[in-house]
Amino acid sequence: MAGSAAQASGTLERRLRAELKGDVLFDAFSRGRYATDASIYQIMPTGVVVPETMDDAVRAIAIAREEGATVLPRGGGTSQCGQTVNASLVVDCSKRLNRILDLDVAGRTARVEPGIVLDDLNRQLKRHGLWFPVDVSTASRATIGGMTANNSCGGRSLRYGTMRDNVLAVEAALANGERRWFGEVTRAEAMRNDGDLLTRDLLALGEREAAEVAERFPKVQRRVGGYNLDALAPNGPTNNMAHILVGSEGTLGFTTAVDLRLWPLIGPKVFGICHFGAFHEAMDAAQHLVALAPIAIELVDRTMIGLARDIAMFRPTIERVVRGDPDALLVVEFAEASEADNLGKLKELEALMGDLGFGWDRPGARFGGVVPVVEPAWQAAVTEMRSSGLNIMMSMKEAGKPVSFVEDCAVPLKDLAAYTAGLTEIFEAHGTTGTWYAHASVGCLHVRPVLNMKLDVDAKRMRSMAEQAFALVRRYKGSHSGEHGDGIVRSEFHEQMFGSRLVRAFEEVKDRFDPAGLYNPAKIVRAPRMDDRSLFRYPPDYRGAEITPALDWSAYPGASQGFLGAIEMCNNNGTCRKLDGGAMCPSYRVTRDEQHVTRGRANTLRLAMTGQLGPDALTGPDMAESLKLCVSCKACKRECPTGVDMARMKIEVTAARRAAHGASLHDRLVAHLPRYAGLASRLPWLLNLRNRLPGLAALSEKLAGFSARRSLPAWRSDVFSPTAPSEGPEGGREVVLLADTFNRAFERENLDAAVAVLLAGGYRVHHAQAADGSKRNLCCGRTYLATGMVDHARAEAERLVAALEPFAARGVPVIGLEPSCLFTLRDEIPALLRSPASETVAGTAVLFEEFIAAEAKAGRLSLPLHPLGETKVLLHGHCHQKAFGAMGAVEGTLRLVPGLAVETVESSCCGMAGAFGYHRDTIDVSLAMAELSLLPAVRKAGPDHIVVADGTSCRHQIADGAAREAVHAARVLAQSLAAGEARS
Repeated sequence: MAGSAAQASGTLERRLRAELKGDVLFDAFSRGRYATDASIYQIMPTGVVVPETMDDAVRAIAIAREEGATVLPRGGGTSQCGQTVNASLVVDCSKRLNRILDLDVAGRTARVEPGIVLDDLNRQLKRHGLWFPVDVSTASRATIGGMTANNSCGGRSLRYGTMRDNVLAVEAALANGERRWFGEVTRAEAMRNDGDLLTRDLLALGEREAAEVAERFPKVQRRVGGYNLDALAPNGPTNNMAHILVGSEGTLGFTTAVDLRLWPLIGPKVFGICHFGAFHEAMDAAQHLVALAPIAIELVDRTMIGLARDIAMFRPTIERVVRGDPDALLVVEFAEASEADNLGKLKELEALMGDLGFGWDRPGARFGGVVPVVEPAWQAAVTEMRSSGLNIMMSMKEAGKPVSFVEDCAVPLKDLAAYTAGLTEIFEAHGTTGTWYAHASVGCLHVRPVLNMKLDVDAKRMRSMAEQAFALVRRYKGSHSGEHGDGIVRSEFHEQMFGSRLVRAFEEVKDRFDPAGLYNPAKIVRAPRMDDRSLFRYPPDYRGAEITPALDWSAYPGASQGFLGAIEMCNNNGTCRKLDGGAMCPSYRVTRDEQHVTRGRANTLRLAMTGQLGPDALTGPDMAESLKLCVSCKACKRECPTGVDMARMKIEVTAARRAAHGASLHDRLVAHLPRYAGLASRLPWLLNLRNRLPGLAALSEKLAGFSARRSLPAWRSDVFSPTAPSEGPEGGREVVLLADTFNRAFERENLDAAVAVLLAGGYRVHHAQAADGSKRNLCCGRTYLATGMVDHARAEAERLVAALEPFAARGVPVIGLEPSCLFTLRDEIPALLRSPASETVAGTAVLFEEFIAAEAKAGRLSLPLHPLGETKVLLHGHCHQKAFGAMGAVEGTLRLVPGLAVETVESSCCGMAGAFGYHRDTIDVSLAMAELSLLPAVRKAGPDHIVVADGTSCRHQIADGAAREAVHAARVLAQSLAAGEARS
């Protein structure tokens, strides 16, 4: 059987490759990247097709049908119930099938392809004053096709409804090869139409089961379980046949286009953050708060507040909107016709909270009140934190994680407090707790009890809790599937919730559409047990390899001293797939390939570390290819809500590969640059010939991999070399200046400027020197880490820490100019050395701008800065400045110059990323990254703009790609000082 299956798969692959224009992926690494979604399940697909066109997709389905394979349509792959995993041919719509096909602004409708991402759709609609309002928390990666298949809801469904309320028509490719539209039909005419037997049969089924549907379907807005049989019932003269496809989870057909209802953009908004001293009180209050007609009421509980406070990107939001020590918050959102009306609603909310017995001065459960949030920027911050609720919960580093299986049950609002109390009792009886969040306005609260799904005992606890929870939902006449669909988790429970007759009707719908079971089998009907561990991401035989890691992963559980546990922090939520805003994930934004997104890399690492990709997968060429386009920007460290640090993981894997296979000439030249920099400064004319003599660039590309299309940094003889170990006033506040290799050897002007600014501020500047008295300059080891030469990196790090620790022990700030070097000192070196001295040094290490901004805030900065006339600054942030939250300090430092306007480019990685942009194999991606936003912004900048970029690589990319000089922020401050001297 195994042989015949492999033969069939081979035939399928050959035909797909021969007949399609799109990508056909059947290798183990690619299939593994599509084996999981955001659920607890993992099923290896037969293969993957990423179609070039919709005709490509339809042809792939036909080939699969002819070859006896099943088909799984897939968008962003963020389903939480296992809808988007199966032993099928995956057809990924998200890369290319993502256009707006037609837009009727006056009629407020749009026709779109299924792969378009919600945020991308809304960006295009915004210029017309419109939006699609089913605002799911995964809007940055959720596709309209996936949202339609799931009947998604969103936080503002109280006003706008669900996908079903906003889908007008669906075009689908059916299992028999027919491609047709489903939409509004006149019931009487459809029942007489012999040319459309499918519609006639479905409407007849709906009429037959109308009484049972009326009796058994929950009377709550958030009901997305099973098929929408109520859409087929005779509720009026017309029926919208598209609504039987909405929520069908890709089991009835393959969506090829969707017609959407659009809405005017929301006008001014206000938030009222209602505080409660007890969770139960918040739940009981929701039914009363709804009476004020908000557009949303979202819950944030104590656990989530605590977790968000520990995440750097959310900490300022918590500090701004949380008062005291509440047990729960309800974020009440109003969007009235005017700002005055909104403020009036806030007053009504404050009065209602008082009428309900809550006050800031009241103890215990009656503690509470309203914190108003009127500023749009803070509203956006609250929304981002709230919509990241699931991912914030998943940031726990323990072996147990919050698990989705009863998380979006919905009950009538009057029963919400009793239901949550009952479910909490069920959790406690099983020795666990749950974190609550989300849609209090519609009685649909997300809750995930903490379980370790690697343990059989916890799998059994999960099932027991599910059975008891669904019994509780039935008691309150609620829905067991209120937002995230059925998939594997909930499909088997339909019989309990809807009864046998309706489940047989569900099966009849499936068989009428898809008699041979072509599309996404075993979902909604004829499903496996939800606790079948053979389908789990962590099946019974799941084991991690034991390697000796180069870095410290001890904060995580699991094999290889925690390295596997760090990898497993990726829960496939897909935040890394966003295409706009923030910096993650720059290579994915260029390629749109699952291979080149943080999630895809983490899945590949996990499968390799657990032996699921064959022997030596961790150090093999496929793994190297999987990580090749990771630019180590560290955006994932900050922006991934679960803190997956792919840059650090890449160091670990590169070190293992280097140990197994050695280093290329290119890597050796990059790695040892700090070692030969001193010699190069004596012979700069010789080494710079590569950029000047015809043929040498091509030779360097052939021999060492440096692209002939890229100039290399120019060596110079006048390197930064202080004549004294210290300068500045003896009594001045002490600082240590870390002169990194790149600024020292290539752009000493930046270090000169930093020294001039610090001296002008009255600081005593120490120049770090090797503790052993050697002449060789200090280095952070960044180039060695990037090439996997960890032993060399450790030696450099030890030298650096030994030189800096005596200062750091006295609290003397260590100031650096190059972000990649300074943050290596702050981040990787403690993980590399695992020593108290390295932690001490890391604790005092700051960027030049961080130091200046902090001194100014503390009132200790005294710099005679002067205006620069009409000059403006266009600022590009280095990836590590963004990743470590330093951009505010950079902007603040530049604004210390009187009258200086600062505009920050909304950019991801510049694309150079150290040596990445110089290599012949990655230069095209490097340039494409720069063209996403950075280089167009620089080209638009006027002659009165100073382009500021603190990264050496960033400045090189700007010079190469836009023919503009970019400077370090220190030089802007030095120029401001010089402007005063010139006037005097």
